[in-house]
Amino acid sequence: MTSSPSASAPSTQYIARPEGRVAYDLQGSGPLLVLVPGMGELRSSYRFLTPVLVAAGYSVATTDLRGHGDSDTTFTSYGDVETAGDIRALLAQLGGSAVVVGNSLAAGSAVIVAAEHPDLVDGLVLIGPFVRNPPSNAFTRTLFRAMMAPLWVAPVWKSYMPALYAGRKPDDFQEYRKAVVASLKRKPYGKAFSLTTRQTDHDPAEAKLRSVSAPTLVIMGEKDPDFKDPAAEARFVGDALQAEVIMVADAGHYPQAQQPDVTANAVLRFLTRVQHA
Repeated sequence: MTSSPSASAPSTQYIARPEGRVAYDLQGSGPLLVLVPGMGELRSSYRFLTPVLVAAGYSVATTDLRGHGDSDTTFTSYGDVETAGDIRALLAQLGGSAVVVGNSLAAGSAVIVAAEHPDLVDGLVLIGPFVRNPPSNAFTRTLFRAMMAPLWVAPVWKSYMPALYAGRKPDDFQEYRKAVVASLKRKPYGKAFSLTTRQTDHDPAEAKLRSVSAPTLVIMGEKDPDFKDPAAEARFVGDALQAEVIMVADAGHYPQAQQPDVTANAVLRFLTRVQHA
């Protein structure tokens, strides 16, 4: 069932927000799905998953985070709460409820939207989810801030990306990594990404976990390097949200790109259950 990215990319559209615009594209027809990537990624992170979902009869909106990709860099704040507001604005612009798919940071944002606007969220798919702050110490935080300084954030992220893609890498990984790095090399985007790494706080998402009523699927790569024990973190999220948990073998932080067949099958089964419910 492996699908390759569409040869003709859809035209970029925008959500108007108070401090700038957030980019998205829309493909297909049918029940709405909103796919939101993680920090440092582009909306093309879902390049393998989107065609499968469109072929299955869904409308699929894929977004860039604020300050990433084709979105503006005029924002002064970034993180879970801000991205949740952008998702809420997109749902209002598209005029309906949706299943929201969030990877990494965007998983926490999706939780916030589902808790605060249950009428707008039919279901959640959380991939490599950050819904609480990981344990850290002052030295680690200071080192990370230094590494993510705007001046050298592009080469540092380029070096770090292979570790995040632990396990099987997408066939087009080198090409995709070049696109991500080229995006970050644009001076305002490197600064926006650096601000995102500094300002993101997952406490607001953790505070909302028990308020989510939407059916939820958690997808976690068995080799996800962002968590000391990926399986334990997936269980925590699954227990908090009464969610189904899928562990994906030979995948790191981005199962949707590393193991697209496994991820797509899991998402499609979940969507069928949501529709029947």
